[in-house]
Amino acid sequence: MSERLEDIAVQMMAEGKGLLAADESTSTIKKRFDTIGLESTETSRRDYREMLFRADEAMKKCISGVILYEETLFQKAADGTPFVDIIKAAGAIPGIKVDIGAKPMAGFPGETLTEGLDGLRERLATYYKAGARFAKWRGVIAIADGLPTWGSIKANSQALAYYAALCQEAGIVPIVEPEVLMDGAPGTHDIAKCAEVTEWVLRTVFADLYDARVKLEGMILKPNMVIDGKNARKASVEQVAEQTVKVLKATVPSSVPGIAFLSGGQSTEEASAHLSAMNANYDMPWVLTYSYGRALQDSALKAWGGRSENVAAGQRAFAHRAEMNSLAARGTWKKDLEKAA
Repeated sequence: MSERLEDIAVQMMAEGKGLLAADESTSTIKKRFDTIGLESTETSRRDYREMLFRADEAMKKCISGVILYEETLFQKAADGTPFVDIIKAAGAIPGIKVDIGAKPMAGFPGETLTEGLDGLRERLATYYKAGARFAKWRGVIAIADGLPTWGSIKANSQALAYYAALCQEAGIVPIVEPEVLMDGAPGTHDIAKCAEVTEWVLRTVFADLYDARVKLEGMILKPNMVIDGKNARKASVEQVAEQTVKVLKATVPSSVPGIAFLSGGQSTEEASAHLSAMNANYDMPWVLTYSYGRALQDSALKAWGGRSENVAAGQRAFAHRAEMNSLAARGTWKKDLEKAA
């Protein structure tokens, strides 16, 4: 297998496949487990992720890469097989989340700056040795009265660019994730406001990537879709698809091999419907696919419920969502396929 950044990026964007975001931090996975009344321990986290990674059909047909949390990158399955080996055996590429979270930004009330650049070069070398071939860093941009500010956009954009440069130096493909929040407070903005802010953010990010000498052929973009705020939802599937494609065409160079959307607070079906509408109705210079966490895992988590006798049911639920999103990545998802399941 080639180790060129461009080749890894193209593999990550294989037709009809997308990325499984299984990089929930320990505190986030605890919140997810709370919804099924399961205690979060190293063993319960391992069992849950093993259920997903061993869902053979879904992994082989629909998943090109898995974003891991640091604990999971070094974890082994119950039988002692390293998770990295299980992922590779399914034909997927292991990746790693490297930021340490969005922290309140000094001097900018209501805004955050993602941290984690200190010591990143050394960490990336360790992750590479452990088998990771791509990484992820998320910058978070809030929309509210008077927000976002230019200061917050610029600081997050420069951090993303330097992270990306460090990744490429280490032989790791960076996923650049600037997320304009749909579910931040108050979440009452309309789709036009989201389009305006998303365009501003992406223009800034690509200018900074260029200045940081990041090779665009060896990276993946993970943006939000252009969508109205969580507490003001009116936009139709067609509007979301049209506005998202319009903003991407205005800002993303065609040398970027692929765009893998985050689901960002959309329901599982919405995330599939929006992606499918884009792929069905527009010609684009990049592959458009998914990099979903909750929108791939939610139904599997509920079906599993933390019980070993429900592993097969959890895997079926995961396989169904993975298949729906695989169809969406080809532009052939239909609502009635959900009911058939």
